[in-house]
This record gives sequence, C-alpha cells and structure tokens, in this order.
Amino acid sequence: MVLLALFLGFVATVTATAAVQPFRIDLAKGLPHLEALVKNTNLPSEPLYPGAGEDFGVQLDFLHDLKTQWVEGYDWTEQEAELNQLAQYTTIIGNQTVHFVHEKSDDEDAIPLLLIHGWPGSIQEFLPVIKPLTQSWTSPTGKNVSYNVVVPSLPGFLFSSPPPQNWTNLETARLFNTLMTDVLGYPKYALHGTDWGSDIGYHMYESFNTTVRAAHFVFLPFQPPSPQEIADKNITLSDVQKIALQRTVDWLATDQGYFQEQTFKRFNSLGLTNNIILQPNDIGLALYDNPVGQLAWIGGSTKLWSDPRAGTGPSKLTHTAILTSVSLYYLTGSFQSSVWQYARNGGAFRTEYTKPPTDAPMLYSIYAYNIVMFPEEYVEKVGNLVSYKEHDFGGHFAGLDNPPALIEDIREMGLYFK
Repeated sequence: MVLLALFLGFVATVTATAAVQPFRIDLAKGLPHLEALVKNTNLPSEPLYPGAGEDFGVQLDFLHDLKTQWVEGYDWTEQEAELNQLAQYTTIIGNQTVHFVHEKSDDEDAIPLLLIHGWPGSIQEFLPVIKPLTQSWTSPTGKNVSYNVVVPSLPGFLFSSPPPQNWTNLETARLFNTLMTDVLGYPKYALHGTDWGSDIGYHMYESFNTTVRAAHFVFLPFQPPSPQEIADKNITLSDVQKIALQRTVDWLATDQGYFQEQTFKRFNSLGLTNNIILQPNDIGLALYDNPVGQLAWIGGSTKLWSDPRAGTGPSKLTHTAILTSVSLYYLTGSFQSSVWQYARNGGAFRTEYTKPPTDAPMLYSIYAYNIVMFPEEYVEKVGNLVSYKEHDFGGHFAGLDNPPALIEDIREMGLYFK
C-alpha cells in the first residue's frame, strides 16, 4: 500500500512537455545492412538432433523457411506502407518520448480505447483490429459502439525512447494514463492488455479508478493456479480450458528459458535470497546486430505461443507477419531495450488474488492456445468481472491469432463502459 501511495503521489507531476507531432515510419536507411546480414548468415543444412522438438528451441526447417522468405520473397517497403496507413504520433511526457497510434472514429460518442502490447509485440500486433474498432457496431440491444483507438509503443520498444534502468510497469502505467488524459484530453477511457500490457493495464485498472472505466484482458499478472489447485477446488473445466491448462503446464515447465535469460543471469544458485544478478545485456547485445538471431529468438517464441493453425482461418499470424515483427525490432535498434523490460519487472506475477478499489467492469477472454489459463473462479477475485469468454481458436497474440474474436470481445466492453 505504501508503494501504491507513493506511485499515486507522483501522478500529478507527469505532464507533456512538447506538442504532439505527426510521425511516419521510415526505416529504409537500415534496409541494405539488414538484407546483407540476412543473406550472408549461415545456418546448418541439417539439424544437429533431428528428433529434438520445439521444447529444445526453434526448429531449423522453420528458421530456414523464414530466412529464405526474408531474402527472396519479403518486401519491407510494402509492410512499412501498410503500417503508415495508421495515424501515428510522438510526444514527450516527462523525459520520455512516447510513440503511439491514434485512430479516431467518425462517431462523436466513440469511446477512447487504449491497447497495450507486450513482448515480443508492438503496434503491429494490433494492426488487424485497430481500424475495425473505429467503425460503428450496433449491439443486439441496439447500442452503438465504436472507439478512438490509441496504441502506444512501450518504453524502449520501436520508436519510444528507452526509459531509465530502474523504470517499472508502475511508471509505464502512469505514463500511459497521462498520455490518455493530459495529452489526448480523454477524461475517461477503456483499455485492453496482453502479455506485459496486462500488467501495465492492470496497474492502471486498480490505480486510476476515475479514468479507467472498463478493462479487457487476455492475460493477467498473477501466478496461474496449478492443475492440483483447480482439482482441489472442484472446478470443472470446459474443453477450451483443458487445452489452455495444458498449455499453462507446458509453458511453466519447459518454456520459461527466455524469461529467465532476459530477467537475470543467476538466481538463487547458492540458495541465498539475495543472489540475483540481473543481466539482460547477454542476449540483448549478442543479438543486437544479428537479424537472423533475433528471428530465431522472437520467431521461435511467436510460433510456440500461437495457435498451431496459425496462418489459416481467421489467423493473420503468417511468416510475413513474423518477419515484419522482427524487422521492426531490428531496424529500430530496440531489441536490447525491449528485453530490459524483463529485468526491470522481474516480480510482476502476483501470488495474492485481491480485488482492486474500483467498480469499473472487467472482461476476460481465454484463447485456447494462450500460454496461461485462469478459470473464471480466479478471475472474478481480481476485478469487477462482467464477462468471461472462451475461444477455441487463437493463442498468445490475439490481435493476430484471431482478430475477429478480439474485435468482438472488445466491442462487448463498450456495452459496460461507464
């Protein structure tokens, strides 16, 4: 509570110090170097251990396919032009440059909406949903819902400046609330958060109860319950929840190496509580000028955390989307600063489920192939839960994995906004 009080005490001191400036992505200058590095990167022709599956890391054939497309069939200029169809801006808040998308609806009563990405995401993660959410939708009850959509780049991601070394998600929450209220002039707004964006968004949900008036999450900053805990509480799971629970077990057991690497180099190796060495620079510098290395690190995780049917049906998570994601990190030189997100927020997952001091409605959606699952009985402990939905298609990157479902879920939030 002391930390929260200190945090809230600083809110009034964060103000915009420069006007909002229009922004366009123009990364052509770095393209020849990127293309040369990719073309001249050698990969093994055969896997070292052909039987080793994805639990042992990115698959060589997958990486070969991506590298070949990057060299022979990928057009960054086309992808950059698509991103530049979004209205983008920068502003300075305190000492931080904040890059953000701001797409407005034609409706006068459109609801301000903040979309918050995580790692290895960016504004590109929401590309399929941004403009549809600005369009008018009439609910079955006759209510019109549309949004003025704001998508900031997290501090240290893409075109937002790297924050100070000790910067936390609490401060990003304060930064984004200032962006919405003081810079853009929205006295109240709704938000959606995923991955690290769920931690930032949840801080905002619990701290800014007069400005955040509805929140939707597909991930929560809490330790998920184990299968044994769920069984002990006699919670019956649906088929979608069973798939998601197995994904949770797998992620916790075998797929947190990236989290540990980007957070610390050594943790309690001698059994001492203070034996923690934070060292995200190992991976950050090793891959800084290695686009194929970033492709292996980011692309492998993206594939593993997504629906196995990625690229089919409603999914927009194609190889091209992965290459665009990695190109953005590489061409902006933000890979190193993005992985520092982990070292600065190593204790983000909470163990105590408590309700925050807000009556704002909260909505939660499960996508079967996300990496963490929370039963409804747990989600209702941490907010004013008004909707709990399940989707049998989609994974960790809902905006790319299943855009129609995420659009539907966020539009539903408009029915509760107040």
